[in-house]
Amino acid sequence: MADDAHTAHADTAALRAPQAYPRRVLLAVAGLTPQIVTETLYALAVAPADHDAFLPTEIRLITTTEGAERARLSLLSDDPGWFARLCADYGLTPPAFSTAHIQVITDAQDTPLSDIRSVADNARVADQLMETVRHFTADPDCALHVSLAGGRKTMGYYAGYALSLFGRPQDRLSHVLVSAPFEQSWNFFYPTPYARVIETQDRQLADTRDAQVTLAPIPFVRLRQGLPERLLAGHASFGETIASAQRAMQPPALVIDVQARRIRAGGEVIPLPAAPLAFYSLIARRCQQGEPALSWRDPQLAAAYLAEYATLVGTASGEYERTETALAQGMSDDDFDQRKARTNAALRRALGEQLAAPYLIQTQGRRPHSRSALRLAPEAVRFASIDEAPASPPSPAP
Repeated sequence: MADDAHTAHADTAALRAPQAYPRRVLLAVAGLTPQIVTETLYALAVAPADHDAFLPTEIRLITTTEGAERARLSLLSDDPGWFARLCADYGLTPPAFSTAHIQVITDAQDTPLSDIRSVADNARVADQLMETVRHFTADPDCALHVSLAGGRKTMGYYAGYALSLFGRPQDRLSHVLVSAPFEQSWNFFYPTPYARVIETQDRQLADTRDAQVTLAPIPFVRLRQGLPERLLAGHASFGETIASAQRAMQPPALVIDVQARRIRAGGEVIPLPAAPLAFYSLIARRCQQGEPALSWRDPQLAAAYLAEYATLVGTASGEYERTETALAQGMSDDDFDQRKARTNAALRRALGEQLAAPYLIQTQGRRPHSRSALRLAPEAVRFASIDEAPASPPSPAP
């Protein structure tokens, strides 16, 4: 019931517009141009062109040490304090944004970085951006808006890629476009509702009241539903996540490692207890050998299951003896369904619903004559050591 309630909550949340979520986060990456925070906030909340206004409840900025200092002095200081001035000028409820909301990227020794200078630094930035995006997208009550307007190109790339991996229907990606001659001008932070003359980058004078700041939405492919639960829980680096996602996109391939009591499905290695693994192995062997789907009414079912179970726990073990006694009169309809449900539940927990789908034990027909089988191609099923088995399925026989 708890899983059903969580699913229902997630489905309901997905129907809401981003601005209707109780928690709304603007995540921006920046180098030496903190203006992208006020420019993006203005475009989102003050002057939306072809979208509904989105007023964040909080802002997060990821930057370098120098970028953090520039943001503190220009945006959060009493003077000039451009963040507070923007909110006051346009009557916005100020999103939560302070120095605590500025995340400085660090190297492998957790030393704050003034710039991204090495391959190792680059990898650390990728991991930190991915973890931040994963963190916010794990909250079903949060709508995340990621801005790619600032920072090095690699930072923008990683932020966008992370949102592609973890983004949900309510999450958005964008860039802001600033009209000439205000773009790249240190003195420009947003179009003011009053006259304010500044010197632009080409040493000309211009009135910020005349500036145009436009939000440019960036479409992205959402891959979240195809990721294993392990990755959604944040137990992998950026590179490992990409590699795992690529494996998950390969054609379905199942390897059952009986000796190690684990399987590989969707590119993920999944340990299974003896009882569900024995049941799954029984179904998988029939698939591999092209045999028909299995019914609890099949007279050899209990014996076939015990043979699989014996390879895992041995015939002299107490576990085997208890199971043999329990199945002395055969396997009942309820027992069969429970074993199938537990096996499928273990696959869903490890892989998530979408990635697990090709590997689930499927029901064919209606009760009381229903049967169960895997819908994998026979050549996609292997019994072997996972360390020795190929990562992708073998080519079908001609």
